[in-house]
Amino acid sequence: MAVNANSTLLKRLMQQGIIDSDKASKVISEKSSNYRTLPELLINEKLIGSARLAEMATQVSHALSIDLDYYDLVSVPEDLRNEKLIRKNDMLPLAKRGRTMYLAVIDPTNIAAIEDFEFNTGLNAEVVVVEFDKLQKLIEKLFDSSFNMAGDAGDWDLGSLGIVEEEEDEGGVSTDKEDQPIIAFINKMLLDAIRKGASDLHFEPYEKMYRIRFRIDGILHEVANPPVALASRLSARLKVMSRLDIAEKRVPQDGRIKLKLSAKKSIDFRVSSLPTLWGEKIVMRILDSDSAMLGIDVLGYEDIQKQRYLAALAQPQGMILVTGPTGSGKTVSLYTGLAILNTSETNISTAEDPVEINLPGINQVQVNPRAGLTFASALKSFLRQDPDVVMVGEIRDLETAEIAIKAAQTGHLVLSTLHTNSAPETLTRLLNMGVPAYNVASSVSLIIAQRLARRLCTQCKAPEKLPDQELLRQGFTEEQLGSITIFKPVGCDHCTNGYKGRVGIYEVMPISGKMADIIMADGNSLDIANQAAREGINSLRQSGLLKAAAGVTSLAEVNRVTKG
Repeated sequence: MAVNANSTLLKRLMQQGIIDSDKASKVISEKSSNYRTLPELLINEKLIGSARLAEMATQVSHALSIDLDYYDLVSVPEDLRNEKLIRKNDMLPLAKRGRTMYLAVIDPTNIAAIEDFEFNTGLNAEVVVVEFDKLQKLIEKLFDSSFNMAGDAGDWDLGSLGIVEEEEDEGGVSTDKEDQPIIAFINKMLLDAIRKGASDLHFEPYEKMYRIRFRIDGILHEVANPPVALASRLSARLKVMSRLDIAEKRVPQDGRIKLKLSAKKSIDFRVSSLPTLWGEKIVMRILDSDSAMLGIDVLGYEDIQKQRYLAALAQPQGMILVTGPTGSGKTVSLYTGLAILNTSETNISTAEDPVEINLPGINQVQVNPRAGLTFASALKSFLRQDPDVVMVGEIRDLETAEIAIKAAQTGHLVLSTLHTNSAPETLTRLLNMGVPAYNVASSVSLIIAQRLARRLCTQCKAPEKLPDQELLRQGFTEEQLGSITIFKPVGCDHCTNGYKGRVGIYEVMPISGKMADIIMADGNSLDIANQAAREGINSLRQSGLLKAAAGVTSLAEVNRVTKG
């Protein structure tokens, strides 16, 4: 039986250049008689991968997609286990709700096969897109006489994702088998985000569409467009898992989810719901303690920068400030420093908003301004608790700054953050808050300004030819021109648009005696920056250029994060 090549999905794949039209036409004409379905032909002839085909099918149809690795075959309705029908159409009914069945398909544009399934079952089909190879394995497993209906949950405990064992509650959110597709879809999104190294997930309702995006390496990527009619059920499911009030849809709420991946591995999600014009937008921040405890050697510090940071951490007192915009990796830098200091001989207390990562051996306090527990009040309490090291999540006001500086001047090591663009600007920010110049000059020992740049994929990066004039304009020196090779992103199956992972770009500035004199003389950030340059301290821009010259990141990425 020949494959029908008149497919909406195939046309879209050709239009977007994902499949070469000439090659596809030739393969289809020569080999279509060997395959029953178009997806089978495309995948087996290696014209496209199974995962990529499922991704494109989801985009074309705007249907849900789920990962069959985490689907329990016990849920397949007994009365729909028609082997001939399932094998003929390469489709599998996953669940049934009333007169609707949830049908796993590879090509949702194959209307004839879907209608055939509906006709033979007497049910309406709501399709969900799955990967070809996983569907084939599941079908074989279903009809394997040795199949154990108890199934195999694998290493990842999806039951710990939320309150999946509870009965239907007042909001009408059922977590029984009837809602299995919604549950499976949410589980897939969470697990996909973890696998792809995402930092945040955005669930966004609009008038005529629903969008799910992952922030990967600092950039948002659209990953799914489920039907907008499911918006309320998706948000309700996420709110149940996060222990939020599902009946309250008028005010923002905050919650958490603990995802247990295995007996020894779990990941927390910080969840925020926000009422918008067309429903509740839900954003989830992934809090992975492993990523926060990477160790200083893998964060991207140059050798001299690492030595300066370690030297400041070794001091018994003083203040270390980490600065940069939201999402620049400040928390990881601070936690890395705390991990180095965390010994049985050291008393460490932190005030955070929120506490993102649990650090055993460190006394962590979640500030709660509504209850009167602010950064300033927490700091005051810390100083009565015999601390050696104090970490303040952020210096936001004069009161917090004054208490932190007092602690740094009285035998304590203080770590904190500020939101400024560079290390020199941090000093003037403190002065503008109202902190006396002599207190800034005598208490601050080190400032780290940082950004996160995407790493080039080592599998596909390619040299980029740039004229010497352009390299000089970007900031490279004459001496560097003959010895550097700039690389650009390409893109492959191992990365996202030519990038994989991120690396820190740093400006690590110890406060020298001459800088202290400039502060005392009411010097501005430009004066301090000029002195830092004379002392051989690389600016953020210079540090970024070093990463580009080393082939770690691209020049375009350095320009993006350093505003060059």
